[in-house]
Amino acid sequence: MQPSGVTADVTHSGQWEGRPAAQQPEWRDHSAYKVSCRILGSAPPLVPAAEVRQLRWSLADLLTTDALLLQLGDCAESLYECTPRHTAQKLQVIDRLGSRFSELTGRRVIRVGRMGGQFAKPRSQPTENHGALAIPSFRGHMINSELAVPQTRRPDPRRMVWAYEAGSAVQRAMRAQRRGDGRPSTTDGPWSSHEALVVDYESRLIRRDPDTDELYLGSTHLPWVGERTRQPAQAHVALLSAVVNPVGCKIGPTADVSDILRVCEALDPGREPGRLVLIPRMGHQRIQQTLPPIVRAVANAGHPVVWLSDPMHGNTVTSGLGLKTRHLADVITEALRFRDIVEGLRQHAAGLHIEVAADDVTECIGGPVENEDGLLRHYTTLCDPRLNADQATELIEAWAKGTG
Repeated sequence: MQPSGVTADVTHSGQWEGRPAAQQPEWRDHSAYKVSCRILGSAPPLVPAAEVRQLRWSLADLLTTDALLLQLGDCAESLYECTPRHTAQKLQVIDRLGSRFSELTGRRVIRVGRMGGQFAKPRSQPTENHGALAIPSFRGHMINSELAVPQTRRPDPRRMVWAYEAGSAVQRAMRAQRRGDGRPSTTDGPWSSHEALVVDYESRLIRRDPDTDELYLGSTHLPWVGERTRQPAQAHVALLSAVVNPVGCKIGPTADVSDILRVCEALDPGREPGRLVLIPRMGHQRIQQTLPPIVRAVANAGHPVVWLSDPMHGNTVTSGLGLKTRHLADVITEALRFRDIVEGLRQHAAGLHIEVAADDVTECIGGPVENEDGLLRHYTTLCDPRLNADQATELIEAWAKGTG
């Protein structure tokens, strides 16, 4: 028997079926592939349709008010850090930073966590070197293990089920947080988000809204498509085009105006407020050249998008110690340039999309991490470097100083 709201033929009749899909694990010959997909296809959605509608209404309202959006969390979630203790710590950081953002700006802040599903990561190279040995790259706990040996780097489809179970625990905690008594009126969320990367996982969590009969993605409230997977003719965009969730799209430094207009048309053909979040991640040196024509073109095309700055992914460098890092000064510079560009073109600069750890990590340089040597104290990320809460606060404070 299937749970209420599940439609048996959804995952095999979608417009994404048979389309090219970049960054996918090669696991369809694995003995557990079919049963893992079957389990997901008959599982309850992680988020109900009513919550998806509520977030869309909030994002639509953001466009007509001076409210802000703060989206934050781990670069790559760990399946081992979805315990009640870890989740409570992450929610505390979201609440602290969201409250600080609201306090500094005097505005309502919609809070969205990179939580409950951020278990898969696109990678620029299929392999990585460990000494003389080249092994498959770590692609997130939904796909393989971070342990650097060939056996644990093999894609395992059973991990999709483990990710679903971990995500379910996180979603329950987030739901309890949203329902908590005594929350201030400036609080909205926290809602969940992740990159909708693994098509096998996402497609099997598409459900029908029992009230509207529309398709929605039951894996998260706010899925996004990445810079590497935003091609309109391919599977990721086709899948998100088919659901009614609010959806995001990352935009990198080599983005072409016509490409962005095509993906906007695919994801938001009805020009619906609250539907589309565009997230530039261009680097502090390139954003001033690349972003303005995109903002103008999207506005002229009539898409009422939410503009959100990701000032981190375009500013990743390798330290002299061989560790990936980001300089807080560069992150702040890109965020402020984004805000000035968007507002200068009479659009609403809605806020920030940042990678922040709940622990006091030392992965980015700036604030309490004075130099490269400081990175060694507590560098624990599974993938890209994250800000700690103090560094994220410094970023928020810099943004707020220029908010009228």
